[in-house]
Amino acid sequence: MINDLNLFLRLSEELIKAENEEQVVTPIPPKELLQYVDIALTEEASVDQDFENALRSLVLNTPRTATHKFYNQLFGGRNAKAVLGDLLAVMLNNSMYTYKVAGPQVGVEKEIIHKSCALAGYPTTADGTIAPGGSMSNLMAMLMARDYGRFHITQTGVESGLCMYTSADSHYSIPKNASFIGIGLKNVRKIETNAKGEMIPEALEEAITQDLAEGLTPVMVNATAGTTVLGAFDPIDRIADITEKFEIWLHVDGAYCGSVVFSDRYRHLVKGLGRSDSFSYNAHKMLGTPLTCSIILTKHRKCLYDSFAIDADYLYQTDQDDYNLGKTSLQCGRRNDALKFWTLWKAVGRKGLEEAVNHQFYLAKIAREYVDQHSDYQLYSYPDSVSVCFNYKGIEANELCTAMYEAGELLVGYGEFKGQEFVRLVTINAGNDKEDILNFFKHLEAFASAQFGSSS
Repeated sequence: MINDLNLFLRLSEELIKAENEEQVVTPIPPKELLQYVDIALTEEASVDQDFENALRSLVLNTPRTATHKFYNQLFGGRNAKAVLGDLLAVMLNNSMYTYKVAGPQVGVEKEIIHKSCALAGYPTTADGTIAPGGSMSNLMAMLMARDYGRFHITQTGVESGLCMYTSADSHYSIPKNASFIGIGLKNVRKIETNAKGEMIPEALEEAITQDLAEGLTPVMVNATAGTTVLGAFDPIDRIADITEKFEIWLHVDGAYCGSVVFSDRYRHLVKGLGRSDSFSYNAHKMLGTPLTCSIILTKHRKCLYDSFAIDADYLYQTDQDDYNLGKTSLQCGRRNDALKFWTLWKAVGRKGLEEAVNHQFYLAKIAREYVDQHSDYQLYSYPDSVSVCFNYKGIEANELCTAMYEAGELLVGYGEFKGQEFVRLVTINAGNDKEDILNFFKHLEAFASAQFGSSS
């Protein structure tokens, strides 16, 4: 074991050195992968040095998500305190379904849930769990909404005529999950958004009214706190007026930007959150824990048990249900994703997490101002978002982003909103600073000039 840990340390040091010297890996074409990286599995054991060389090649040729040139996804960077917790979770190797096998780690998860519920404005009777990603958090919320007041569904199956509502710019997991849980893709209403990408409440109410008139049963409205492309926040308070009027479950998908609940300065972006029935946020996005760490909360604790609890005498043999987390989980065996978030939160406090959130909005402001002040750019995004969307000198966004990726220059993605395609710069990496954002534009401009000379 000690030899393998020493190998881990050597490879980690080499990776960190490579990240500092060459921040983006030139991608290997998929069809050429076996020529460059020894990933073949064989009958016989590998010689120690061959094993180390294969592992080194694999590590050093993997995309580097912790560098100052990674802006491609809704996560990035590396927080040492959170990494420490993740490494310890691997060493401990507890499953989080019972107190008998997880012990104090159950307390760690419950403390995170308790504090998160308070930040969301939920009562002390609220509860939640940690799920493997935002899509699964949304799935759990949708199941609870489906079953709320219709517990017979868990016994007899889904009835016809159920429908759900979400913004036209929400995450694709909403319709995807609807197909899983018996609602059906055709029964998900995609509500129109305004120029900023925010759901239009009047359009929502109109859709609900029409469905009720046709004899359908609305079961959930999904509001988004940080849409995937523009990072827009749906008006939760106004949406809650509607869901309360029609007695419909309101879920707030805050996977991307729900972590604004940690910030006194930006919490207003989710005003009305305490009126929702469920809320999720991903600590592996704005808060910088390693993948994955998705928290799903509900003010209706009983709903967690109604939708997910099944007795199993061979598993739940000691302690009360409150401490047997498998009773409120989508999974049985579940790795400890709480510890890495706990080590981070414990180390820096709520104030430290607030600073991380605020810093990302500061970086987005720097980027927007740069784009706004240079005539070669066209800006498509708005304040109060950590997604900065733009085009440069009329170059097609997909061509520019793909060319920079293939050249190993920058990792940044592109998006589309109401028919307009653009580069999407995500300032989610709290390890970056103003200089890193300005360097991003410097590298982009230099690359565009060399690669698209006549176009730029």
